Amino acid sequence: MNEQTGTFLGVEFFNPERLWALLILPVLVILYILLLQLKRNRGMRYTQTGIVGAVLPRQSQWRRHVSVSMALCSLVAITGAWARPVGIEKVPRERATVVIVLDRSLSMQATDVEPNRMDASKQAAKDFIAQLPASYNVALVGLSASSSVLAPPTTDRGMLNRVIEQMTVQDGTAIGDAITAAISAVGMAPGEQDADPAPAMIVLLSDGQNTGGQTDPLVAAQQAKDVEIPIHTIAFGTMNGYVDIDGARANVAPDVALLGDIADITGGRAMDAKSANQLNDVYQEMRSEVGYEEVKKEVTAQWALYALAFAFVASLGAVSMAARWP
Repeated sequence: MNEQTGTFLGVEFFNPERLWALLILPVLVILYILLLQLKRNRGMRYTQTGIVGAVLPRQSQWRRHVSVSMALCSLVAITGAWARPVGIEKVPRERATVVIVLDRSLSMQATDVEPNRMDASKQAAKDFIAQLPASYNVALVGLSASSSVLAPPTTDRGMLNRVIEQMTVQDGTAIGDAITAAISAVGMAPGEQDADPAPAMIVLLSDGQNTGGQTDPLVAAQQAKDVEIPIHTIAFGTMNGYVDIDGARANVAPDVALLGDIADITGGRAMDAKSANQLNDVYQEMRSEVGYEEVKKEVTAQWALYALAFAFVASLGAVSMAARWP
């Protein structure tokens, strides 16, 4: 739905102007209080003559108050239903462009994740791609000192798997350059120049620190935000991971803080995985983010049900009081 909505007390409505009908509530409350006072005054006159017990059997005040309160709540709910309240529903996307950024830096040789980070990430990426709807265009970007588009957006899953299998480790980790490459890959998607292009998102997996590149990672993240492309990040590996480079042992822990900032800037999610199983679980969660979108829908029936429930309780109270009448 593309209708304009308005918000009242934190709830969205398609026709919030109809809520003016709720102004009758304070009038009804005042009228109820006045009637109670009038009845109390009449009761005092009967008390003075000593015949109140014979003429007006006492009824539980709380039943009356509950019945009236429920009736008023029913009125609020039915008025809210008339104003057409808005709810959020997650529905499958029919089309999308997903750019997967895979780290291929030297740190991916670390064996803190079995059999090693590189092989584990390759298999998880292939499984993730296989679970995406066949209509989705998927692109691949390699993350290293020379980050580049390895495969433009395509629905050819076999070709994507072959590209992933052929990936080899390279020197450096230019996260900012990888993001700009991913943004450019989105522009290569079929139909991207149409008036209504498919929604796009980037899934970025990295296992180490940013080591340079032409674009600062946070600047690149802002560029993604400007074109409304969320970046979901995965910090892969443990804090104790290491690789031996030129005879020296180097710690290769993921930069969780930087990846979190990138996700925050772009409106994506930041997650971490310390094992192959955890990485598969993360990709499963990412699939729910990628494969579904939140859409606004009218939930009038739900509010009408609330009104019916309140009216039912009010009716029970009224019947309970009526049963005590002589």
